[in-house]
Amino acid sequence: MNRQRIRGRVTLATIAAVCAMGALPGQAHAEVGPAAYTFDPAAVSVEGTETNAEAPELKPGSVYRSSIGNGQKLYYRLELDDTTDAYVSAVAVPKSGGKVAYGDGITVSIRDLDDTQCSSEDAAFESAEFPRPIAAYAYRNVEKDSTTCKASGTYNVLIERESKETSSSDAWDLELRYEAEPSLKEGAAPPTEAPEEWPSASPVPPTGPQKRSGGSGFHDATSLESGEWVDSITPGRTRFYRVPVDWGQQLFATAALSNSGKSTEFLGNALALALDNPAHGHVDDATLSYSGGPNSVALDPLPPVAYENRYASAADVSAMRFAGWYYLSVTLSPEVAEHYGDDPIGLTLKVKVVNDSEPSPYQGDAGIFGVSDEDRDVARSGQKESEAGRSAMMTAVGFAGIGTGSLLVLGLGAWTLLARRRPASVATPPGAPGGRPPLGGPPPAW
Repeated sequence: MNRQRIRGRVTLATIAAVCAMGALPGQAHAEVGPAAYTFDPAAVSVEGTETNAEAPELKPGSVYRSSIGNGQKLYYRLELDDTTDAYVSAVAVPKSGGKVAYGDGITVSIRDLDDTQCSSEDAAFESAEFPRPIAAYAYRNVEKDSTTCKASGTYNVLIERESKETSSSDAWDLELRYEAEPSLKEGAAPPTEAPEEWPSASPVPPTGPQKRSGGSGFHDATSLESGEWVDSITPGRTRFYRVPVDWGQQLFATAALSNSGKSTEFLGNALALALDNPAHGHVDDATLSYSGGPNSVALDPLPPVAYENRYASAADVSAMRFAGWYYLSVTLSPEVAEHYGDDPIGLTLKVKVVNDSEPSPYQGDAGIFGVSDEDRDVARSGQKESEAGRSAMMTAVGFAGIGTGSLLVLGLGAWTLLARRRPASVATPPGAPGGRPPLGGPPPAW
């Protein structure tokens, strides 16, 4: 799970949880029905600006919620040193039930104050022309032999949206994240060239399908390990899952729809499968056609996770640059409902992670860019990301509760001991200034 983020929020989360525990019945209300997309509840609302001089600052390890209209170009600001590699991602969420066209999408870029572009990535709707969350990231990497985007100071994050005239004109919600990559181990010198070849034969996942219900956003993505996972999906909805992939490991994934029996209408792009990396940068995608019978689609074979992948020119290889939770999202086209009805259709995910883990190249805690034994346990149990974070929070709440109770007991015990040890010759009447409290009265204020 996102350990740095959870650790940073655990104090506030503990206070919030304690307050929530004391709330009266009826004070908390849950939204009825499934949400089209679950935003991170810790996200801070922020408004991008059309001029960079007024742009709001994003902080590392933080999540933000914003929005962008058609044709808008919005700025946000970063303050960077001259050593840290920074990543800013944007998840664009069009309104459910709206319309998108081929080429609609967003572009995310990081630029210095001279408007020199450090990096840029697009997230666009292509052959699968139906609304769903799409993600892209941009980064500023401090490269040894480069003078571009290397200095410390202020940098701009620019997010641009483009939609056709035939598309819905509603604003798209944005979920923004800013992550800082850990420093390399002292003296570490990983290769500076990306691999050119890697195993491409998809291994057979463990047999015996198991049920796992996907989440509705990155925040509540359901954890998976290698295996065959059975779920169902409703037309127009997106299911989110996440898989821990460590250094040196290679991920294979296939999505399959079950037969329907209600029609044989052919739909060329009925299902969209996407993979995003731990910084929510897009890795790969694929679409599946459907005509009422079983069908499946697999992601292209990707290289094992390696630091040097970042030097590849191919975006899908470059995105496999760090270990951590990799996110799978599956969307069923709303057009499916027109021919096959609104009922959910069976969905099967086959996931296989191969190779032994290799040592992390980072110095100290890798944060979200690593895989721990705890992460593997979470994947084995099938916890959602939000549940894993809540477990950590409730552990802290438990310790806080124990601590508070212990303090109360110790305080009362100390008061009793002091009262007993007070000299018996003192003739101050009960309740008088400086005297003992009346029998049954409250202890003195501490």
